[in-house]
Amino acid sequence: MLHAAKFRLTLAAAVLGGASLMMASPFVAAQTPNGLLEAPNKRSAAEALITAQRDFAQFAAHQLQRKDGAPADFPLDVNDLHDLKSASISYGFPVYTIDPPDMLAGRGSMRAMAKPVNEWRFVIMLGQRAIGLATVEKINGHFETVAYGAAVLAKDLDAAASYYGNADKSNLRFLRIYQARSDLLEVAGQDGVARFAPLHSARESLMLQQRANKEGKPGADLLEESDLLQPLRSAVKQNMAASR
Repeated sequence: MLHAAKFRLTLAAAVLGGASLMMASPFVAAQTPNGLLEAPNKRSAAEALITAQRDFAQFAAHQLQRKDGAPADFPLDVNDLHDLKSASISYGFPVYTIDPPDMLAGRGSMRAMAKPVNEWRFVIMLGQRAIGLATVEKINGHFETVAYGAAVLAKDLDAAASYYGNADKSNLRFLRIYQARSDLLEVAGQDGVARFAPLHSARESLMLQQRANKEGKPGADLLEESDLLQPLRSAVKQNMAASR
């Protein structure tokens, strides 16, 4: 990932634009009609989106001034830096996590234990193709874009979100279990039950594969919480022990 300190912007309250901005903003308010997931604060969501859009515009403009082309370690999946002219910030998710003590002790369901971490991940799109993520964090009361990259995760996340998400993706939540090195997409079911799509890092770290979709129905290949708890706990214990 490329850290974006050079391209950070501090938002003034005047640019929020009130409720009209929220109506037009493609952010994900992770809430379902049955209230399964808790919606992020709308004002914070607007600030995070504006920050991602403005910082990316500045980042792209800076990169387009390069005379030597894209470096080998360029964080976004583009063939040419001029592709950045057509790239844009799309939808995003606030990042949630579960604290290790809660995970190990089983203090409730994963949905109930998950807490926001003051960080958003926004998918960067080039046409219909995800080319990376913009990471936006809240620092000293203001949102700032701190990194670009994670092209593999962006493609995986976009594919899963497109398949499992409703029209505005409001039935989805991004869950990162840091100590297990695992990213999951939580999917709120119409039956009121949360199920999970393990993303690339989770499949690798937990040695998981999504169930074969034998029924041919969306959601039939999602994992139940019971499928994930033991592998997650084992990974958390192992990685915490290794870091001591």
